[in-house]
Amino acid sequence: MPALPLYLSQLHNLSFGKSMPPEFRLTSFVLLVNDVEKSKEFYRNLLKQEILMDIGINVGFAGGLALWQRDYAINVIHGPGVQIRKGNDVEVYFETSDISEAWETVRRLDTLIIHELREQPWCQRVFRIYDPDQFVVEIAEPMEAVVRRLNKDGLSEEEIVKRSFMPAAMVRRILG
Repeated sequence: MPALPLYLSQLHNLSFGKSMPPEFRLTSFVLLVNDVEKSKEFYRNLLKQEILMDIGINVGFAGGLALWQRDYAINVIHGPGVQIRKGNDVEVYFETSDISEAWETVRRLDTLIIHELREQPWCQRVFRIYDPDQFVVEIAEPMEAVVRRLNKDGLSEEEIVKRSFMPAAMVRRILG
């Protein structure tokens, strides 16, 4: 049996006290594309992918594929002026129900961190790390949690739609 990669063996050997690390659920694979509209049409028309969410610069399909406008995404992920190289233009997206605990877990490991836990322009709390091949791994709270948090903070449905970029119908469904 091959040896565990260093980062997995570190995770395995960490002492978490009474709690285990949070559960991570792969929810989508994100491609950073030059032209979201052109790519959306390709996946929708040729590959018959059903669009679940379309907010212009980001499109999510039913099967888990997502498209993100490359220039915007690179700026959000890395900041202005970063040169694109193999790996930092592909992002694998995970969600976790406890983003704070996930951040603390990753922080204790010898992991190359792209950026610390922070809030995105659409109010979602995320952090990003590199995997061993320098691919971007995003770990985020689910958008349902964002909507509920904003509602708990006193924002109206209309304010949540505006702040989170989520379609009104999705916000209504989440708030039930």
